[in-house]
Amino acid sequence: MTFEKILPLLKDGKKAVRTGWEGTELFVVLVENDKFDGEILNPYFLIKTEDEAYSAWSPTSCDILAEDWEVVD
Repeated sequence: MTFEKILPLLKDGKKAVRTGWEGTELFVVLVENDKFDGEILNPYFLIKTEDEAYSAWSPTSCDILAEDWEVVD
């Protein structure tokens, strides 16, 4: 699946992964309507890392052009 097709699913709260990524628990989520100190934050992506943490993530050109995206549970 392309990034263009996966993006609406991320907006619906789904998790997505590229099959080309190594690692069993890597996935991306979109965080919307988050607040900090009473202020609404702009939407942002997080990636779950192999060490069970979350980190800020921005898609690269390769990620945007890839066709190996899929939804995960």
